[in-house]
Amino acid sequence: MEKLLITGGAGFIGSCFVQRWIEKQNIDLVNFDALTYAGHLASIGGVAENPRYTFIHADLRSAKDIEQAICEHRPSMILHLAAETHVDRSIEKPNDFISTNVMGTSILLEATLHYWRTLSASEQEGFRFLHISTDEVYGPVGRKRVVTEADAYAPTSPYAASKAAADHIARSYQQTYGLPVMIAHPTNNYGPRQFPEKLIPHFIFKILRGEDLPLYGDGMQERDWLFVEDHCCALETLLFEGLPGESYHLGSQIVRTNLEVAQQVCTQIDRQQTAHPGESKERITFVEDRPGHDHRYALDCGKMERLFGWRPTISFEEGIATTVQWYLKNPQWIETVCQEYQGNRIGLL
Repeated sequence: MEKLLITGGAGFIGSCFVQRWIEKQNIDLVNFDALTYAGHLASIGGVAENPRYTFIHADLRSAKDIEQAICEHRPSMILHLAAETHVDRSIEKPNDFISTNVMGTSILLEATLHYWRTLSASEQEGFRFLHISTDEVYGPVGRKRVVTEADAYAPTSPYAASKAAADHIARSYQQTYGLPVMIAHPTNNYGPRQFPEKLIPHFIFKILRGEDLPLYGDGMQERDWLFVEDHCCALETLLFEGLPGESYHLGSQIVRTNLEVAQQVCTQIDRQQTAHPGESKERITFVEDRPGHDHRYALDCGKMERLFGWRPTISFEEGIATTVQWYLKNPQWIETVCQEYQGNRIGLL
């Protein structure tokens, strides 16, 4: 019987994927999550009661726990989302990122390899391991240039470097042992249930608290933004149709400056929260830039469309409107997951 094991399924992208999967697929899902500060069962919602859903509270860095989970549930596919992802935190505590992103991925791959070797030939052929990376492993790119899957890595932050190392290890298991590994490189995700240390929910969080919106440097850093539902759709496609040994870029292929993003968030807040219209943009303030802040990321995502017909369906404007609406309607979620988070800046040298 087919079964999916997902790591980090209580996080932002993971919880969206879990809800979507249980709703759309008739395949059991096992959620393996350590429930760190950014992972919350409140994000899973009602699917936790579904008989096709199983939750395991354990740490990816525990070889015993991950081996037990894999051997007990015998997945036919693994989606590896669990990671430390916030660049500012990686500047402050880089070893946490090495431990989770590099060692955790290595432990998961080794346990998966031992399990995969016990499968029949047909089961081995159908098995898939999808490792989720980031566009940041390529480092900053110049204006008008886009990165392809064949480009070399040049990470500049401890976060990006830890993800690049994990990618290399994952790829080595495919090349050396034949483990059916695929790698996905998404651009910046946004949407409901994202922990408010990230840019878009951080602005929403600050506005709702009546605080200024801190924008690093001059706000001209450029990013590609992908709505989380579109990302999860792409991941489903790759689990069923992706080819082992391949890498895939996932993004909208439209870059925006951080200032443009902040202004769009403000516009939607003022449009939907009419008590104080037109005030939010006045709260944008420019603060000291992040150390080593990459100016621009941009991916060529044509491979996904050519091979599978995938492209994002949610425009940035529609996605921001949906995201703002969700946060305005779910103050209890913010209170639950942000009990110890006050929006203070970290990662300054």
